[in-house]
Amino acid sequence: MSDAAVDPGRRTWIAITCGAGAVGGVATAIPFISTFAPSERARAAGAPVQVDVSAIKPGEMLTVEWRGKPVWILRRTPEQLETLKKTEPLVADPLSDRNQYPTPAYAKNQYRSIKPDLFVGVGICSHLGCSPTEKFQTGAQPSLPSDWPGGFLCPCHGSTFDLAGRVYKNKPAPDNLEVPPHMYLSDAVLVIGEDKRA
Repeated sequence: MSDAAVDPGRRTWIAITCGAGAVGGVATAIPFISTFAPSERARAAGAPVQVDVSAIKPGEMLTVEWRGKPVWILRRTPEQLETLKKTEPLVADPLSDRNQYPTPAYAKNQYRSIKPDLFVGVGICSHLGCSPTEKFQTGAQPSLPSDWPGGFLCPCHGSTFDLAGRVYKNKPAPDNLEVPPHMYLSDAVLVIGEDKRA
């Protein structure tokens, strides 16, 4: 059967049907393919977080959320900073050499921070993922030694951390608290989740 024998009206309807099918296929594929892209909420969950730290007074701690984790920002007093010298021989990893939670190079110091007075750490115990509580008051308290210098206590299994998030020796937690990537845009603005300027 030659092309001349095909009904021109039929050819037109076949072309229209094929075109409509192609448009419908594309219209169906676009929403399906777009489901592979991360949602706005997912992108926001991993995005850096900016925090104004100017209002945090010495001895106070602010908790913010980054990637679904609580991040502590503690402004340590001069007295609290002095305790870090005393706790150094008592903690399991004073120089943050262990690798479960690699510590950024700028926080591999006694303070585990960029600025000595500001500690930035993830408030999740490295043992089983519990959330330690702040125990800044010094001295004897339930579940703490009589010479407690202040720090953090994980009530689930008794792991204790000093004011730099370093775990004490012979505790269930295998590692120090995580120090997230962070940097300062100014004296007042801290960015958590990013440590390289564009």
